[in-house]
Amino acid sequence: MNTSVLVVDDADLFRTGLAAALSRAGFSVTGEARDAESAVSLAEQMQPDLVVLDILMPGLSGLDVVEKIRAASPASRVVMLSASESEEDLLDCIRSGARGYLVKDGSFDDLARSLRDVASGAAAISPRMAGKLLDVLFQLLRHQEFTASRRPALTGREIEVLRHVARGMTSKDIGDVLFISENTVKNHVRNVLDKLGLHSRNEAVLYAIRENLIAL
Repeated sequence: MNTSVLVVDDADLFRTGLAAALSRAGFSVTGEARDAESAVSLAEQMQPDLVVLDILMPGLSGLDVVEKIRAASPASRVVMLSASESEEDLLDCIRSGARGYLVKDGSFDDLARSLRDVASGAAAISPRMAGKLLDVLFQLLRHQEFTASRRPALTGREIEVLRHVARGMTSKDIGDVLFISENTVKNHVRNVLDKLGLHSRNEAVLYAIRENLIAL
C-alpha cells in the first residue's frame, strides 16, 4: 500500500515539483496546500499518512499548523521541510510534535528515504540538524549536572521535618512527633528556606517534591 502524503508549501513551483517527484517515487500525493488553513482542512478530509510541511508559511507559522494538523488528523505524521537550520526552530518543531525535520538543500533520494522511515514509525532529522540536536542535549545534561552539584545539602533532620510539613502538620505537632521543641522545628524550617532561597513552607515542599527529596 502506497504511503499517502499531503504537501504543504507556499512556494507554488517548489510544492508542485516536490509533489510530482514524490508521485514518481511511489508515494500517493493526496493533496497540496499553500497556506495553513488549507493544510488543516485537507489533512482533516484526507487523513494522510504523512504531511510534509514548510516551517515558514503565510498566516500561521508551520509550528502552529503542526498542532492543528495533529488535532485534525491524529494518525498523520508531520515532517517539517525547511531552509532554516536554526536550533530554536528544530526544538520548537520537536515540541510541537513533528516527527521529522529535514532541510531543503538535501537530495531528493534522502528526503524520500526519510519519509519512508517516518511512515514506518521512525523519526527523521537531517544529519546537520541531528548534530545540533546532540549539542543542545549535551548542554542540557551539563546544565542539569551543574544544577545538581549546586543543590543545597539538607540534613536528615531537615528532610524529616519537611516530610511532616508536607503532610500539613503544624510546628507543634512535628515537635511532638520528633520529640523536639516547637522552636527547634521552626529553626529547621527557617534553615531549609534559607538554604533553598525560598520564602514559604509551601515553596519548600514543592521544591522538595520536584527534586525527589521527599515522597508523599
